[in-house]
Amino acid sequence: MPVEELLDSAASLRDDADLLAEEITAEGSVEIIYNPLRYAWEVHEEYIRRTGGEGAKTILLGMNPGPHGMGQMGIPFAATTVVRDLIGISGIEVGVPKRPHPRRPINGLLHPKEEVSGTRLWGALEEKYGSGEEIFRNVFVVNHCPLMFFIGPSATNITPDKVKGKGVEHLLERCDRHLVAVAKSLMAERVVGVGKYARSRAEGAFHGSSIEIESCWHPSPASPLANMNGGADWRANIFAALP
Repeated sequence: MPVEELLDSAASLRDDADLLAEEITAEGSVEIIYNPLRYAWEVHEEYIRRTGGEGAKTILLGMNPGPHGMGQMGIPFAATTVVRDLIGISGIEVGVPKRPHPRRPINGLLHPKEEVSGTRLWGALEEKYGSGEEIFRNVFVVNHCPLMFFIGPSATNITPDKVKGKGVEHLLERCDRHLVAVAKSLMAERVVGVGKYARSRAEGAFHGSSIEIESCWHPSPASPLANMNGGADWRANIFAALP
């Protein structure tokens, strides 16, 4: 069953990511690393059970967790109302990171701030497909890297491409293998990278394979492309990349 294979792959990545996080912090380029696959595992497990067995052959690939999205709830591009109302997950407790930072509290499914990237992405999927069930028949959403990285006294969030050292190289290679395993479990035919970075990781992971690689613009509010014409251009861009 794809769902059980996806769960096994995610659990293996969760455990390996813990070890690789220690390697990265030991190198000194990052002070704090959160692994939401660890402290929000029960939510992530429920997400896979709800979304991973509906027959999607397209993977929608993000970069890594956002501090108000997957970093809170363990679901890629999560946003509080999206997780509750569209995906249908509620009432599951979320734990705390191994080394919590006071500037980065974890509130789980009750997080008070919506992740804009998440509301945009899942909102576009809902606009195109309608119900959650129909979304999951067409796309499976996953992040390439499961970890969040924070630096400095204010715990500034940085993306994996900004982290230096052998440890992060080992981590990203491990994430590539996880992505390949996900594609195999789903018998996926296409990967759509949300942003240039995600596309580049997919191109490396599937080099020489028959999997089709595409990309769409990232929905981040910091992206000028995502904000043009009130977001209409971004929605047209992602719709063109979706099955």
